[in-house]
This record gives sequence, C-alpha cells and structure tokens, in this order.
Amino acid sequence: MSDSKPSKLVIVGGGTAGWICAAAFARLMGKAIDIELVESEAIGTVGVGEATIPQIIRLNTILGLDERDFVKRTNGTFKLGIEFVDWGKPGSKYLHTFGDAGMSLASVPFHQYWSRAASLGHDKDLWHYSLHQVAADQARFGKLDRVGNTSMTGLAYAYHFDASLYAAYLREFSEERGVTRTEGIVSAVARDAQSGDITSITLESGKEVKGDFFIDCTGFRALLLGQELGVGYQDWSHWLPCNSAQAVPSERLDTLVPFTRATAKQAGWQWRIPLQHRTGNGHVYCSDFITDEAAGDVLLEGLDTKPLADPRTIRFTTGRREQFWSHNCAGIGLASGFLEPLESTSIHLIQSQVSRLLQLFPTSKDASKERAEYNQRCSNEFEQIRDFLILHYHQTEREDSEFWRYCKNMKVPDSLTHKMELFASSGRIGRDADDLFREASWVQVMLGQGITPRGYDPMANCLTDAELTEFLGNVRKLIERAVGSLPSHEAFLAQ
Repeated sequence: MSDSKPSKLVIVGGGTAGWICAAAFARLMGKAIDIELVESEAIGTVGVGEATIPQIIRLNTILGLDERDFVKRTNGTFKLGIEFVDWGKPGSKYLHTFGDAGMSLASVPFHQYWSRAASLGHDKDLWHYSLHQVAADQARFGKLDRVGNTSMTGLAYAYHFDASLYAAYLREFSEERGVTRTEGIVSAVARDAQSGDITSITLESGKEVKGDFFIDCTGFRALLLGQELGVGYQDWSHWLPCNSAQAVPSERLDTLVPFTRATAKQAGWQWRIPLQHRTGNGHVYCSDFITDEAAGDVLLEGLDTKPLADPRTIRFTTGRREQFWSHNCAGIGLASGFLEPLESTSIHLIQSQVSRLLQLFPTSKDASKERAEYNQRCSNEFEQIRDFLILHYHQTEREDSEFWRYCKNMKVPDSLTHKMELFASSGRIGRDADDLFREASWVQVMLGQGITPRGYDPMANCLTDAELTEFLGNVRKLIERAVGSLPSHEAFLAQ
C-alpha cells in the first residue's frame, strides 16, 4: 500500500461474500477506487445461505435494489421468523419472530404483563399475542408497518432466496458499476519485504493482479488471511459441537409458509427453507455422535417433499479468526470464521463486516487504529451471536441422546450464564448495547427453550387484574383483525 489512500481494491473469491463486497464498494466507493474481483468457476461455493434476517433489507436499500425485482430474480419468498421444533424437549415448538409480541405499555415490555398474567393462572402462551405467529400459522404475509392507529408495530420480515442467484444478481449489479471480474485460480501471493503487506497475487495463467488492499473471500480455505498471513483460528466446537452438514434441494412446498423451520434431531438439527421454485434442506450435525451415512438418512427421511438431488456434505469448525483484518487484508464471510446457520446470520455477518470495513477503510498506509477498531467490533459480534446459538443447545430438557446430554451439561460462557440467570429471576434481559439480537429475540428463545421467569417487573402492576385481562384481550383482537386483512403469502408473491 502506498503512503496515500488505497486506489486499488482486490477481492479474491466470488460467491455471496465476494459479490456483496464488490456491490457495496462499487455503490459507495466506486468513484474513489478501482475494484477487481478474482474468482474461478472451477472452485465451488458453499452456497447454502438461503435464509436471512431483516438487516438484509438495509443492504438492499443502500444498493438501491428494487424489492420486486430482487425477489423475482432470486426466486425469493418472505420470512417472518424461524420455527424451532423439538429443541426445548421433544414435542415442543416455538417461533422466533422478527417482531415483538403484543405491545409495550407505559414503557414496560409486553412479556412482563404476560408473565404477571401467567402468575395469576392465565394459560395462553406469549405467542398467542404475536402478530407474526398468527400470520405464520395462517401462511399470510403483507406489508404492515403498524397495526391500525395503535402503538403495536407491524410485520418485520426478511427473505429466503437462492444464494447462487443472489450472487449472480450482485455480480451483474457490480459489473455495471465498473467492477472488473477476472477468471482464475491464485497460484502465488507476493508480499512487501518490510511491511509484510500483500502487494499482488499471481494466477495460474501467469497474470499478476496488483492491489493496495485485499479482501479474502475464499471461504473456509482463507487463502490470504489464514494460509498466507498465518492468522490463527479460535475453535469454539466445545460449545457448538456440530462440525458437518449435508444439504439437498427438494420440490417446493404445497403451501409457501413465511418462515424457516429448524427441527432438532438426534445429533444436530435439520433446516427447511421454502423458495418459489424449490425447498432448501439441510442437516447440521456432529460427526462424533452420528455417521455421515446415518446423517444422510435422517435428512432424507425428514424431507416434506421429494428430493431433487443427492445430499452433499460440508465440513466446518465453528469459531473465528484471531484477527479479521491483518496487514492490508480483511477476511470476509467464511474466511473470517463460521457460525452455523441456526439463526440465519451467515449473510448478515458478511454484510456487517463489509459495512464496518467501509466505515474504517484506510486513508493512509498506517491503518493500525482502524484495524484494531475493526477487529474489536467483529470479535464482539461473533461472540454475541455465539452465545445466542449456544442458548438453543444448552437450555434444553432433552437427554434422549449422547449429543443432547453433552449440550445440556456443558459449561457455557459466563456472559451467557448471566443472561439466563437474570431472565430466570425476573424476565429481564441483560442485553449488550450493540447486540445484533433484540430484547424480543432473547425473550422468545429463552421462553421457547423452557426458561420460565420466577418473577416479573413490578412496574407491570400498574394495571388492576381486570385491566390486565382487558389489555390482553384487546391485543389479541387487534392481531386477529390485522392478520385477517392480509393476503396469503402465495398471493402476495403473485402480486
């Protein structure tokens, strides 16, 4: 890198990560730097990240993508949350939605009023008062910012889509904005003798690609960040033991439900993602507790529709790089770390890393302060998401297999133990200020996994018993009326 600001950005690797990087930098910095993306069609991508969280709407908005065109081009559907089946115990089920249950009153969260009602013998669960749950149960979806003239928020949503089609969509977007795509496989990496910075990569064809800053999007290989720069890896498999996945597409569902499903299995869990043209399925598991052959059988037996291909296997180690940015290279996507897609955070992590890199992109050769800030922010986010995922495994009544006995009895990070104990005491959430997951998310998963608060916020006593009953009844009526006016998910897509 020269003493002045970088003028040439080289992205190594395509797929979803590479083309999100290219699209975002082209849109926001395309007039200031040259951008070249190097990828090889001979190298496959993992490509199972088909479910997202609402933050992707911000990315698409920043890029200026038209939602109708995006959904059409990627065979997308809409998503209100993730349904967890058999996690807390066999036969249990709950929906982690993107929205709030009910509505707050006098600055007191709704779940505290519900908790007080439960202490009085009220037998309806929290999701009885969830707009998203009722819409999901009826397979309805529509644009709804707010419920009537009330303070109740409307439907928060994300998407399911074909990740390979999304990457192709962003490639077209990027190339239209001046990004150069170069086909080739990297055979050598050149570095500055003094600083250790990467100066260029050489392809098998002999072509040399020089750059001032490099982004490693080479997936699990981490060709630049891990192999060349030697950045180590923190292994978190003692907390998140799943290390394998098998994925297979199947025919589309008869009813396009607006949610992802995650069903707990003997040694892991199975996902189901409804798209317009097919259904995405996969089995995430720990090979220490089940063979690949048996895991494949579990996957195929759990399909709701006929498979369209043979399952393919993916290996991984949950964790993260010791540094996300080293020298003049940042790893983004799988090159920076891996957290299983239980809460659909894979594409979000790409997006958030790109956003931070744009905010902290070097303005001179010495980027040590920006690099330190970037690494700290990325580390914090990975650890917060890690704890949220561990919660699903650890907080369970399941003891029906060796895998679940291990998860139930493992020691978890103190940061998670504190949150669980606080919620169990009074239903309060000890949420970090920059936590990706909202308070409503922690509440839903805590309750869904079987943590029942012993008490509730005393501010919820501001209503009399009769007023509390009336409040809950009115919330339910508002929800029924709002959902009744929504079209079916299928009809909304057809529009």
